[in-house]
Amino acid sequence: MKELTYRKVEDYDLPNLDYPKIKPTYGKYGMMREEYLKNHKPGLWNRLILHGELVPYLNEIDRIARERLESILPDLMKSAGVTEELKQKDQLKWVGLANACNAQAEEIIFDEIIFS
Repeated sequence: MKELTYRKVEDYDLPNLDYPKIKPTYGKYGMMREEYLKNHKPGLWNRLILHGELVPYLNEIDRIARERLESILPDLMKSAGVTEELKQKDQLKWVGLANACNAQAEEIIFDEIIFS
């Protein structure tokens, strides 16, 4: 870890904090986790920022959440009867069931990964 340097501002010595500029590539789940950390776990959020680990952490959370969604969704759709046959017969019902399964899968992800 680098040695901290300080600058004088009036009567205070303030640290010269600089963290690497990493382009954020995280998506929806990374952004949701960031908001959760800001509002509910500010100590962890500040530590991640100060150590330059926030963006890689959020990228990883987003990747894990998307992978979990991809693994949960097919099973939920199968158990709800969302099939290609239903899609051919009744598209409106298929869309409604598929959206319900997606919402249910996201709720699981929120509980397991985002808001924990």
